Amino acid sequence: MDSFSYSSMKSMLIQARGSLNSRLSEFEPLVLLLVPLVSLFLAQIIGSVFGVVHEKGLKACLIGFIMGFLKMIPGVQNYIDAEKQKVVDQLQSGSSSKKKNKTEVLPVKGLGVEVLEKMENEKRNDAIWQGKCSGTVYIGGAESEGHFSLINQACSMFAHTNPLHIDVFQSVVRFESEVVAMTAALLGSKETASGGQICGNMTSGGTESIVLAVKSSRDYMKYKKGITRPEMIIPESGHSAYDKAAQYFNIKLWRVPVDKDFRADVKATRRHINRNTIMIVGSAPGFPHGIIDPIEELGQLALSYGICFHVDLCLGGFVLPFARKLGYQIPPFDFSVQGVTSISVDVHKYGLAPKGTSTVLYRNHEIRKHQFVAVTEWSGGLYVSPTIAGSRPGSLVAGAWAAMMSLGEEGYLQNTSKIMEASKRLEEGVREIHELFVIGKPDMTIVAFGSKALDIFEVNDIMSSKGWHLNALQRPNSIHICITLQHVPVVDDFLRDLREAVETVKANPGPITGGLAPIYGAAGKMPDRGMVNELLVSFMDSQY
Repeated sequence: MDSFSYSSMKSMLIQARGSLNSRLSEFEPLVLLLVPLVSLFLAQIIGSVFGVVHEKGLKACLIGFIMGFLKMIPGVQNYIDAEKQKVVDQLQSGSSSKKKNKTEVLPVKGLGVEVLEKMENEKRNDAIWQGKCSGTVYIGGAESEGHFSLINQACSMFAHTNPLHIDVFQSVVRFESEVVAMTAALLGSKETASGGQICGNMTSGGTESIVLAVKSSRDYMKYKKGITRPEMIIPESGHSAYDKAAQYFNIKLWRVPVDKDFRADVKATRRHINRNTIMIVGSAPGFPHGIIDPIEELGQLALSYGICFHVDLCLGGFVLPFARKLGYQIPPFDFSVQGVTSISVDVHKYGLAPKGTSTVLYRNHEIRKHQFVAVTEWSGGLYVSPTIAGSRPGSLVAGAWAAMMSLGEEGYLQNTSKIMEASKRLEEGVREIHELFVIGKPDMTIVAFGSKALDIFEVNDIMSSKGWHLNALQRPNSIHICITLQHVPVVDDFLRDLREAVETVKANPGPITGGLAPIYGAAGKMPDRGMVNELLVSFMDSQY
C-alpha cells in the first residue's frame, strides 16, 4: 500500500509539473524572470509602508503624504519657508542684534586681564535669574557667597586637571570614584536587594547619562539575546534625551501614553514589548509634571521579559532619598527595586554641584562594561574611555565632590525640607486660583498647571513680562515651575504675580506684543509634526 501511495504521488507530481510547464511556456522567459523580482520589490514596498503606518499612525502618514504633495506645487514651499522664517525671527526675540556684534576673528592684540572686564560687561546682559527661573540654578543665595563661593574655589583649584590622565591627576580620579559611590549609597547600593555591585561614572549631564545607559543596554542585550534591531519603550513624559539616544544609536523608540494620573501606563508598555525590545524606562519624577512613575511595577515587567529597565532620577536623585527620611510618602524608586538595571542622577541639580556634573549607575559591572570603548589597533597606542567625552574637566568633578562633602547628609536634609515645603505651599496657592488646575498630584518639587478657562500660554507671556522664566508644556497645554532653593523666599511673590497674570488675561484675552503664546498654541495644534520639527531645527540653526 505504501508503494502504491508513493507511485500515485509521484505520478501526480509529474503531471502537475507537465501542466505547469505547458502553461508557463506561453510566456516570454524575460517575463518569467521579472515577475518574481517585481513581486518581491512590491512586497518590500508594501511591507515598508505598513511598517511606517504602524510606527507613526495612519493619520500622521496621511498628513505627511498630503503635505509632501502640496510642497511640490510651485510657490507653496517658498511660502512655507517664508512663514517659517517669520516664526523663527519671533522666537529669537532680539537675539539677532547681539549676533551683529559678535567677535568672529582673534583680536590682533590680546586683551590681557582686560578680558575679565569685558566678560563682566557681557554677563550684565544676562536675564535676572535669581529666584525667577524654573529650575536652572539650584544653589540658594547670592552668586558670590556661601555655597556658590565654595564651589567656585573648588573648581578653580582643579581647573587644569583632566581625569583622562589617571596616572597624573589621581586626586580627581579618586573624587569621581567617591562621588559615584556616595550617590549610589543614596540609591540603595548598601541594601541586599541591590546585589552589592552597583557601579558607574560621572558624566556631563543628564542627557549624557541617559544616552550612555541606552547605549550600554543596547549592547548588553545584543550580547545576551542577540538583538540586532533594538527597540525601547518610554512614556510620553519621558525625557527627550531618549529620542536623542534613539537617533544616535539607531533604536526604534516607542512612546506610550501615560495613565489618567500622568504616570507611565504599565499595561500600554507591556503591549509594546516584543522580541526586539531592549529596555523600558521610568522616571522619578518625570520632568513635565513632577510625578513618579510606578517603578516597582515596571521593574517586575522588565524582570519577567528579561530586558533592561532604566530609571531617570536626574531630578529626584538628591531629593527623594532625603524626602523619605523626612517622612514624605515616597514610593520605591531605586536599586532596591528588582528589575532596575541602570539609573541616571544629576549632581548639578539638587546635589548643588557645578553645572556639567551627573552620574550614570548600573546594577553590575557586566552591564557597565558595555558603556566603555576600547581601541586596540590605533597607532597612537592602546586606548580606552569610559564616557562619550575623552578629555573631561576635572574642575567639575572636584566641584561635585566638594558640594557633597561640604553639605553632608544634614545639609541635604535641611535643603530638601525647605524646597519640599515651598513646593507644597506653591501647589496649594495655584490650586486656590479657580481658573487654573494642577496637573496630577506632584510627588516632588515640580508644579505643572493648565487652564480650561484661559489660554495658559498667554498667562505665561504675562509672567514672562514680569521677569519669570517658566517651562511651556504640551499634551495638555500647560506650564510648570521647578522649585529650587532660589524660590524658597519668593513663593508668595510668584503666587501674587500669577494671580495678577490670570486676571490680566481674563480682562484682556489675546496675545500680547512680542508674546510667544500664538506660536506655542499653533505648534500644539499643528497636525504636521514634521513641519514643527523643521521649525525647531531652523530656530536652533539660527542661534549659532
